Amino acid sequence: MVDVARLAGVSHQTVSRVLNGHPNVREQTRLRVRAAMEELGYRPNAAARALVTGRSQLIGVVAQNSTLYGPSSLLAAFELAASAAGFAVSVRRVRELDRSSIEAALEQHRNQRVAGIVAIAPTASANEALATVSAGVPLVTIDGDPERGAPLVTVDQEAGAYAATRHLLDAGHATVWHVSGPADWFDADGRVRGWRRALDEAGAEVPPLAAADWSAAAGYRAGQMLARMPEVTAVFAANDHLALGILRALSERGRSVPDDVSVVGFDDVPEAEFFIPPLTTIRPDFDAVAAETLGLLLAQLSGTQAAPVQRTLVPELVERRSVAPPQR
Repeated sequence: MVDVARLAGVSHQTVSRVLNGHPNVREQTRLRVRAAMEELGYRPNAAARALVTGRSQLIGVVAQNSTLYGPSSLLAAFELAASAAGFAVSVRRVRELDRSSIEAALEQHRNQRVAGIVAIAPTASANEALATVSAGVPLVTIDGDPERGAPLVTVDQEAGAYAATRHLLDAGHATVWHVSGPADWFDADGRVRGWRRALDEAGAEVPPLAAADWSAAAGYRAGQMLARMPEVTAVFAANDHLALGILRALSERGRSVPDDVSVVGFDDVPEAEFFIPPLTTIRPDFDAVAAETLGLLLAQLSGTQAAPVQRTLVPELVERRSVAPPQR
């Protein structure tokens, strides 16, 4: 740092202020210091900096060991957002989102002296665990329980499901069938609520719920049942993989999409526009969720967040070719 200060013609305190993003540094001075750092190949010593400031540049993440599109996309988006802000990310993946697993993951992060922790906790069991253990550092939950009163960022699942169901009703369908995700997931529960609310407001019949998991195989099994029912003309699937399985089952039974049955999914996976037909779906903004999560965590670290803050982001409807008016 002394070498950088000498080359830039400033004090080492000014170099420190530039490194810490202090606002009271003239832009010309900041650029001169950055140029000197670049010329000398200077890199801050993260360990020494943590000792001086009491805060590392490492954020811990607790996530389920899963390849599901939603949680995986959230994790990837958060890693990019944290990196852009100058933080490294340490991920602890757990097999089950239960108390013992989450407690062990939090302990590992504390031992690393992380600045803060993000928990991707989309299930009821995960939130029960988080409610009974102490992180010991600032913590923000993604997709958690809004009733817990803790810092939280989530997608408005109910609003997304409402939009999907409303889109099918507006196309002229008398009612909409729903293939749901696992009951323990907040995402699945919110999507059921949004589906039911749209039907209730329209005065439409609420069909029996077809409960499933998040897989294409579960969608295929539900689709085989729905394909045998001529009264089914519209289906809202709780995610795009379920919708993919439903499309396959309908095709095998000779029921055309969207001529015989309209289908809407949720998540807008990258493959959705290449389904046959291209899938109308609900698109959450994972980058926005990541940015809001990092913002809440940094607010805790800086001491500017006086009380727990929750952010809920509304997803958008992406119209493609899997929805049409019902045949008369």
